[in-house]
Amino acid sequence: MKDYFSFFAALLCLCRFSLANESGEQIIQQVNDNLNVENSHSISQMTIITTSGNTRTFVFESWSKDNGEKTLICYREPTRVKGQATLMLNNADDIWMYFPRTQRVRKLATHAKKQKMEGSDFSYEDMGGGDAFINDFVAKRLDDEEMQGCDCYKLELTRKPDGDVSYSRLVMWVIKENYYPIVIDYYDEDDRQRLHKRLTQSEIKVIDGIPTAHKAVMHDKNDNTQTQIEMLQVRYLVDVPDDMFTERSLKK
Repeated sequence: MKDYFSFFAALLCLCRFSLANESGEQIIQQVNDNLNVENSHSISQMTIITTSGNTRTFVFESWSKDNGEKTLICYREPTRVKGQATLMLNNADDIWMYFPRTQRVRKLATHAKKQKMEGSDFSYEDMGGGDAFINDFVAKRLDDEEMQGCDCYKLELTRKPDGDVSYSRLVMWVIKENYYPIVIDYYDEDDRQRLHKRLTQSEIKVIDGIPTAHKAVMHDKNDNTQTQIEMLQVRYLVDVPDDMFTERSLKK
C-alpha cells in the first residue's frame, strides 16, 4: 500500500511538472482547438461605442462549419440592415456580402478581411476562424501572470515572415484551467511596439463541452472606440448543411 501511494504521488508530481513546462506551441494548440469547433450556431448582440459616446446596436445570427473555415452572418436588427448577410470562406480570405435593398451579392476585395465589420472594432479577420494562431505566428511562453483574477499562461505570438495577418504580434493571457484566452493584445501591423487593440473576454461558460465567452469587448486604442459582443444563444452540437455557405444562400 505504501508503494502504491508513493507511485501515485510521483505520478502526480510528474503531471504537475509536465503542465508547468508546456511550451508556447503546446498551449496555443490547445487554445486553437477550443476556439475552432467543428460546427456552431449563435445569436449575438453587437454594440458599438463611438469616440463621442454614441452607440449603435446590431443583432446577428451566425453559423460556422469545418472548424471555422466557413462562416455565415445574417443581420436581424435594426431594420435598416435586416436581411443583410456576409459569407466568409477560407477563413475570411474570401468574403461576399448581400444587400437586401439592391438584392445583389458583391464579392469584396482580397484585403477586405482587414476592414471593420459594420464599422465595429472587430475586423472580418478577427471574426473569422481558422488556424492563424498556429500557421501565421510563432508562439513563445512568457512568465505566467494573473489576469482578470484568473491564473493564466502568458504568450507572445510573433508574426512569421510569410504570415498573412494584420498584426505584427499578439500578447495573450490564457486561463490555465481551460485554455481559454481571456485577454489578447493586438499590435500594429508595422510597429510591433504600438498597441492597436485589446480584446477582453468574460462570462465564460461551458456549452456542449466547449468553454465559451458570453461577452467580448474589443477596444481600439488608437481611435478610443470599443465594441461589445454579447452571446445571446449558442450551440455547437448542431448540423450545419454545406449549402448554407453559398452565394445563393445569402439571398434567403
